[in-house]
Amino acid sequence: MKYELIIIGGGAAGFSAALEAERKNKKTLIINNNENIEIGGTCVNVGCFPTKHLLYKAELIYKIQNNIFEGIKTNLQIDYSKIIEEKDKLVLKARKEKYIKILKNLKNVEFLNGKAKFIDKNTIIVNNKKIKGEKFLIATGSRTYIPQIPGLENIEFLTNKEALDLKELPDKLIIIGGGALGLEFAQIFSRFGSKVVILEATNHIMNGVDDDFERLISNYLKDEGIKIIKNAKIKVIKNNVVILEDDKKIQFDKLLIAAGRVANTDDLGLEKINIKLGNRKEIVVDKYLKAVENIWAAGDVIGNPMLETIAAKEGNLAVKNMYSESKEKMDYSIIPYAIFTDPQFASVGLTEKEAKKNDIKIKCNFVKLENLPKAIAIKDTKGAIRFVINENTEEILGIQLLSPLAGDIIHEATMIIKNKMKIKEVIETIHVFPTLSEIIKLGAQDFKRDISKMSCCVE
Repeated sequence: MKYELIIIGGGAAGFSAALEAERKNKKTLIINNNENIEIGGTCVNVGCFPTKHLLYKAELIYKIQNNIFEGIKTNLQIDYSKIIEEKDKLVLKARKEKYIKILKNLKNVEFLNGKAKFIDKNTIIVNNKKIKGEKFLIATGSRTYIPQIPGLENIEFLTNKEALDLKELPDKLIIIGGGALGLEFAQIFSRFGSKVVILEATNHIMNGVDDDFERLISNYLKDEGIKIIKNAKIKVIKNNVVILEDDKKIQFDKLLIAAGRVANTDDLGLEKINIKLGNRKEIVVDKYLKAVENIWAAGDVIGNPMLETIAAKEGNLAVKNMYSESKEKMDYSIIPYAIFTDPQFASVGLTEKEAKKNDIKIKCNFVKLENLPKAIAIKDTKGAIRFVINENTEEILGIQLLSPLAGDIIHEATMIIKNKMKIKEVIETIHVFPTLSEIIKLGAQDFKRDISKMSCCVE
């Protein structure tokens, strides 16, 4: 049988593409190309979904153990094996409800587990069977980047997948990498009871966000007992000890690699169809997500930014562009992202660093959460907000936020950036009082008045 569309990859990009193909009544085959991850891909199985579940539990544990409210007494008991057991049940349910059931309702889409490899531009081989297609979408995702560290090959290190499957809590955990994944896992395991050390090879954690925010989150994590070593150059790993180039020795029970991601393009036979790859093996595509004549690619496999929502949008757009004369392209300038530590960090648009690097004339501020009535009321004042605005027009170019629920609040900021709103328009927008999202309005008001001299709800 010849399919109109063959999708290689069973994650967010692949499923989004399959749904769009169904709407267009295209005979489609979707192949789950990753033998190590179930249908649904990284996010639902070993990524954002289970980690957010564990982060929420860890936050509850931390707040109960470090109770700051008068009149409340607690006696907390933790069963780590039960915590992981419940996580597994929720992942299984989400996979079933959001992927397996969805597939059954797609009349034009077939599903196949197997490793696909191109023979030519219209033929792949899967499970020793040749399958032909008119168009293809490669959406095979990414995996953990494993750095070349002497001695690493001699230990059973963890990636995000193995870390989520641990049945026992490690006493001493080393995490290599201080990006979003490393910080989130650090806080999860630290709050469950592990002693955690983060080793970051560069001089910055959080992938180089503005220094003010990096300084705050670093201090918050250190206050919780998480040790962060920047510019950490590893000489060798042996006998459950990491030895740095300055001969500092750090013992561990488990070691987690969180040093970034690399695209899954190995063994796809891409050399036979003239597909170009980038520095981290990512597929090079044009602005419409086309790689070569009849083959498109979407999601992590085309490189940064590697986010589940971006993968889904790219998968959808790729299929639209395959079957439409009017092409659409991604606007990466208005995509929000979040790091789900506590407090959470979220950002959309330009940062101060980015604006200065591009010689854009800007004005910035930095308003701490301690000025927000809701934060004061719930005694959770960790964090701050920064607006980056055009110096002349006062159009808002970027917003960064460190606060509880920043990942939720950032969507208001996204609409502000998308609609090119100005400071005056945000100030004139009435917000519910008292809420955490009022920090958006307070951040705007800071450009026009001394907020330390304002009462609540002042326009």
